[in-house]
Amino acid sequence: MNRILIVDDDAEIRTLLRRYLEGQGFRVLTAADRRECEARVADGNPDLIVLDVMLPDGSGLDICRSLHEHRPELRIILLTALKEDVDRIIGLELGADDYLGKPFNPRELVARIKAVLRRTAGPDEAATPEARTYGFAGFEVDPGQRRVLAEDGSEVELTGAEFDLLRVFLERPGRLLSRDQLLDLTQGRDRDPLDRSIDVLMSRLRRKLGEKHDATIFRTVRNGGYQLAVPVSSVGEGRG
Repeated sequence: MNRILIVDDDAEIRTLLRRYLEGQGFRVLTAADRRECEARVADGNPDLIVLDVMLPDGSGLDICRSLHEHRPELRIILLTALKEDVDRIIGLELGADDYLGKPFNPRELVARIKAVLRRTAGPDEAATPEARTYGFAGFEVDPGQRRVLAEDGSEVELTGAEFDLLRVFLERPGRLLSRDQLLDLTQGRDRDPLDRSIDVLMSRLRRKLGEKHDATIFRTVRNGGYQLAVPVSSVGEGRG
């Protein structure tokens, strides 16, 4: 039974979400501020945090940054005001796995929670056929360990959302993928016309992989989307 931590200073929202999530089979912890959040993380060992950006004793974005540095395995869904696009983008940059604008339907939150937990099921995936090791452009990717190694053996630090995006391309080498398809495949939801999260993640992924103008890893197709532009090898299959 997955443990979910709800962090929101609105007592009514905490109560509503706790009851609804418990009805969906989750164990639920709650916190009203940063201090309580840190205590619940230390004592309750949650699998995922639903974290409000605005808290009385600090920013949820600061908490997100700290958790990503010290507990990178902990999944985070940010709750933001519907029009706070900047917070959403910064949240993804700081390591959040998804975001949801307020007000929202609890059923949508449950769907997002389940999608994030499925995508980040952990090392046990290594036993499944889908969790083969990939090689591309000098990098080695182990989906089971969610780890990317550079040619010199150093680890490339990716956020959960960045890793999910890379994996989508590795599983579909050479295929042109639209922004709508990428958002659906990585986050299980339709794209808002103003949603820039895929472009932000692509930019960060390119930078972290050290892509240069004369050594393109991803190709951008105007009005089309993005495409992995290098060959992919995978264990047991040879060249892709």
